[in-house]
Amino acid sequence: QVQLVESGGGLVQAGGSLRLSCAASGRTFSYYAMGWFRQAPGLEREFVAAITVSGSSTYYADSVKGRFTIYRDNTRNTAYLQMNSLKPEDTAVYSCAAAPGGSPLFLKISYRYWGQGTQVTVSS
Repeated sequence: QVQLVESGGGLVQAGGSLRLSCAASGRTFSYYAMGWFRQAPGLEREFVAAITVSGSSTYYADSVKGRFTIYRDNTRNTAYLQMNSLKPEDTAVYSCAAAPGGSPLFLKISYRYWGQGTQVTVSS
């Protein structure tokens, strides 16, 4: 079992930045690839970014590429999502998730554990 807790969400103006954190406890964090997903009101949960177990590879949705950066610190059992140049359309609940290594990381069904989410609101 892995427990995931997100933090770092909030209200920010367009063009601003936020850093989300995902703290993991339970089974060894470094066994899992990590992903970030988001869900805006009335819309499906969508893939944002993912990072492999080792951290050597990262993947991004086209809508955030060049603005968001995912990284992890296995010594702290924490994954991060640095979000820059935020836009109002980035407003959503952001959730982190853990997937067994080797899974296709852009698919929700690959993820075994999920956090509760943190709200990000970007004002225009």
